[in-house]
Amino acid sequence: MGGSGVQSLMSAHGVAIPAGFAGPLSVEASTFAAMCERAEVDPDAYWRAVGQRLEWIEPFSRVSDCSYDLNDFRIRWYDDGVLNVAANCLDRHLATHGDKTALIFVKDDPSLKPEFITYRELHARVCRLSEALRALGVGKGDRVMIYLPMTPDAAVAMLACARIGAVHSVVFGGFSATSLAGRIQDCGAKLLITADGGMRGGKWIDLWANVQSALQQAGCECVRDVIVAHNSGQSSVPAVRNATVHNWRTLCDAYEPNSIAEPMNAEDPLFILYTSGSTGKPKGVLHTSGGYLAYASFTHELVFDLRADDIYWCTADVGWITGHSYVVYGPLANGASSVIFEGVPNYPDFARVWQIIDQLGVTIFYTAPTAIRALMRDGDAPLQRSTRSSLRLLGTVGEPINPAAWQWYFAAVGGARCPIVDTWWQTETGGILMSPLPAVDAAKPGAAMHGLPGIYPLLLDNEQRPVSGVGSGNLVLRQSWPGQMRTVFGDHARFLQTYFSAFPGYYQTGDGAHRDADGHYWITGRVDDVINVSGHRIGTAEVESALVAHPSVAEAAVVGMAHDLKGQAIAAFVLLKQDQVESPALRQALIQQVRSEIGPLATPEKLVIANGLPKTRSGKIMRRILRKIAEHAPAEQTEAELIASLGDISTLADTSVVAELIAKSR
Repeated sequence: MGGSGVQSLMSAHGVAIPAGFAGPLSVEASTFAAMCERAEVDPDAYWRAVGQRLEWIEPFSRVSDCSYDLNDFRIRWYDDGVLNVAANCLDRHLATHGDKTALIFVKDDPSLKPEFITYRELHARVCRLSEALRALGVGKGDRVMIYLPMTPDAAVAMLACARIGAVHSVVFGGFSATSLAGRIQDCGAKLLITADGGMRGGKWIDLWANVQSALQQAGCECVRDVIVAHNSGQSSVPAVRNATVHNWRTLCDAYEPNSIAEPMNAEDPLFILYTSGSTGKPKGVLHTSGGYLAYASFTHELVFDLRADDIYWCTADVGWITGHSYVVYGPLANGASSVIFEGVPNYPDFARVWQIIDQLGVTIFYTAPTAIRALMRDGDAPLQRSTRSSLRLLGTVGEPINPAAWQWYFAAVGGARCPIVDTWWQTETGGILMSPLPAVDAAKPGAAMHGLPGIYPLLLDNEQRPVSGVGSGNLVLRQSWPGQMRTVFGDHARFLQTYFSAFPGYYQTGDGAHRDADGHYWITGRVDDVINVSGHRIGTAEVESALVAHPSVAEAAVVGMAHDLKGQAIAAFVLLKQDQVESPALRQALIQQVRSEIGPLATPEKLVIANGLPKTRSGKIMRRILRKIAEHAPAEQTEAELIASLGDISTLADTSVVAELIAKSR
């Protein structure tokens, strides 16, 4: 494994490491307690050990310099150290395990064999592309936009930028031309790395049409060069305005597979990743080099109990922060073998995911509750076409998991033998902040449990007062950590206003949480997803969990809608399991389920049983669409007028669900 983060921390706490032990130790309860104590008593020593897991060109002497005081605000970690992120992910592994598999590429077409890419091979690809970028005039601090399907090219492009000090910004390949253009305009990208398209679910996804459309928009003239991977097999693509188009393979073949890694200060920017909000323009979350990589690699090793021979599969696309931290940077910094999957879970059928696990011998599987619920909806029959005997650890990410989905994941998928790490974190945090640990915690389905060592969550009420003991409130963090974002690109005032103004002296997560009698945390959802019914605050997540707990329900999405008497009322959209049929009796049973689980105040005012939910191609439910449908479908608007009022729905995986939901809501 790369680095010595967990082991060095254990050594610092007097934990004996067996002679000749090559991999990390499972973190037992006593070790975890010692780590927490060291982080509290001597945070400088604790975080120094985390930073020292990396290879530094010039070692740091200062660990942190942080203040949440708005009059003297600063977040700096290891700020006098010099390193290169790509070198930490590639070069330092070559001597000891250059021939180890770095990436396993599973293609969309199940008839095609997986591609195994070693650290040496990945290093060569990255070096060739980085030299090509340098030849095109891209250098330290320049922004490079990456718009690619989920293939190894995406990781190569990210690492090539990191190697030369360029700041990459990855745009999810399912996003529209408008989304791509907005991000190009905001960061002033100098170059775009893309593809003519890619395969997904047996279908060809045309990216080049979106690239052409985006680069025609005002403000995108900053892009002077476009590097395109010809995944279709065609030798050329139509021209784009104002930019020179280069064939990726032809361009890179002109360079030798070696390249000098640019020395970077720990606080130099590594990437910008845009978060989409329902209102306002997306925020360009900026992460820097040293602290981000140290934290991503450390948490990847700690939370997943990483071992040298693991085959690790995180299903996230690199267009999201989970793909950045736990597909590319964390695993590669740790010298792990990481799976990249081009396809979707249900192609050619719902057995695909489980068959890939068997085929590759996957030991760690990390996915989203949305995917788990979709797989659960199809029942256990697809599972029976696999053994999944290689699995030893399961993980979830993205949103709170419903207890019913957790139970199915644990019992049916993991055979009741694989612990589940239900992780909570954000784009802004860079890495996991809260999670159960396999050898420390007894399972609590749906709970985020506790902060990792050095992470200090608190609950505050709306008047900024601490909530003590059992209770609910706004989840905030009282101290910085190395992986924390540094700013919103080009708008530092927005960064301070969004994350530090509502609760002075704390980082405001924007999430609500409940703390139980054991001191463990349960994420209740975004604060703006809390529904205020007649003065009573009800979290959408708890209503969704109540609905999914019913044996007929596969998935549920809950939103608030305006109500003349109550202020807000609850609207629930429900998907049934495959063998279930809608009926008045079932509708009444679902309403009664919520009343029994939460109370009469949580009774849904509107309950829609549908065949689909408005999800992006990454599986995220677009609740703003549900909210508008719930509030406006009964009004005197035509279906076309209502659809027009929903805004951009081009990122939906299936836009036809919108019309069905409108019809069922009337």
